[in-house]
Amino acid sequence: MTERIRIDALMQRTGVQFGTSGARGLAHSMTNGLCHAYTSGFLSFLEEQKELNKNGEFVAVAGDLRPSTGRIMKAIAQAVHDKGYNPVNCGRIPTPAVALYGFDQRIPSIMVTGSHIPADRNGIKFNKCCGEILKDDESYIMEQVVDYQENIKVSALFDKNNQPIDNYIKRYIELFPSDCLSGLRIGVYQHSAVGREVIVHILKELGAQTITLGFSDNFIPVDTEAIRDEDVDLAKKWSQEYNLDSIVSTDGDSDRPLISDENGHWLRGDLVGILVARFLGAKSIHTPISSNTALEKCEWFSDINRTKIGSPYVISSMQEAEQREQTKVVGYEANGGFLVQSDFNLYGKKITPLPTRDAILPILSILVTAAKNKKTISECVDMLPARFTVSDRIQDFPREKSMMLIDQFQNHSEIEKVFGELFGRISKIDQTDGLRITFNSEDILHIRPSGNAPEFRCYNESGSLERALYMQKQAMEKLNTLKD
Repeated sequence: MTERIRIDALMQRTGVQFGTSGARGLAHSMTNGLCHAYTSGFLSFLEEQKELNKNGEFVAVAGDLRPSTGRIMKAIAQAVHDKGYNPVNCGRIPTPAVALYGFDQRIPSIMVTGSHIPADRNGIKFNKCCGEILKDDESYIMEQVVDYQENIKVSALFDKNNQPIDNYIKRYIELFPSDCLSGLRIGVYQHSAVGREVIVHILKELGAQTITLGFSDNFIPVDTEAIRDEDVDLAKKWSQEYNLDSIVSTDGDSDRPLISDENGHWLRGDLVGILVARFLGAKSIHTPISSNTALEKCEWFSDINRTKIGSPYVISSMQEAEQREQTKVVGYEANGGFLVQSDFNLYGKKITPLPTRDAILPILSILVTAAKNKKTISECVDMLPARFTVSDRIQDFPREKSMMLIDQFQNHSEIEKVFGELFGRISKIDQTDGLRITFNSEDILHIRPSGNAPEFRCYNESGSLERALYMQKQAMEKLNTLKD
């Protein structure tokens, strides 16, 4: 039975709603009929925006390696076909690879991924012809009325088109000198990242010796912001065992990097972002409020802009900077994903904009910086002001409870009742996204609900790692007592 229904009504019915990176939910809730309907709504939105007009246009479809992805890709491709367009099967490739292909070809692209969240969940990320969907776009998509049928028949995918992944690889091996990583021994933690073979290929092409580590046929939810204890231990073990200059990896859809120093210590993504921006010669920097304040303290950049957390907000800020005629515009997130809004020249060649999270550029930038300056990775990080951030999360924490907890802390006195004994008097509060509290000591506590999973995030920043770790432990213990 088919019914006419708005997308926002379907979201309320199924619990599969928009977060900071597209629609996400439990895999079993993301039925073929639901994914077909969401895709139809997205394409109808593009028709309203005059980006599609039923003249045989193509729509790129790709996915990560989690178990439910193949089925959802088929449902999406079926919706593309049923709307009168031609689906391009890009296969299992990184999110930035399918986005780059769509931007270059001026066609929409759709990525099936739950990123770093557990395997029992998944998601759909939509890109317009010229960039990611932003928050205003989401509201228009949710207003679309579609034909919804719970059980739909789906056809097999067309043969894979290799051009998207080939173009993505070419973007980097043609930009960087072929021997720029010569002499480096790089471990590649492959786990279940969709770009695990791509990383190895690019590093080898640029002269590095690679050692593949931790390959998994089962999906592993690697979160580059809340690194699992086992991944911390593995990196230290591998670094000693194989005498590595660095270990690199990504999250599940390979748009967020994970980079270690020569001792197997994972670098914070927001510190990576600062170093990559300097490597490129960027001037205008856009990053969420949660990112490390070494950005301001280093005094390397002329234009710094803080946003809410999530790539759509970073992208909107970058676009506004372009309208203000800012040049050399980039963005990054605390998860390490790096976004390029302007053309940049490197080695006498041009790297074109890629305004979506990317993992390969930050990985290569950090490794090349170390090799070029004959420094270790840790020595490169030591160029930054001493500001240390640690973060963690409480899982299975419903958003409603998260918001109630945030609402509980609306003034200095209420916060100091809970955290004052631990961290001292409050200097200022920032409510750009959640609650970011700066104390008189310049220590920072930032708490917020996740935008794409039932999790509560906690960030702590201080002038020493020991102090940041202490703050994190104390804050998590306190938040867990408040959870119930």
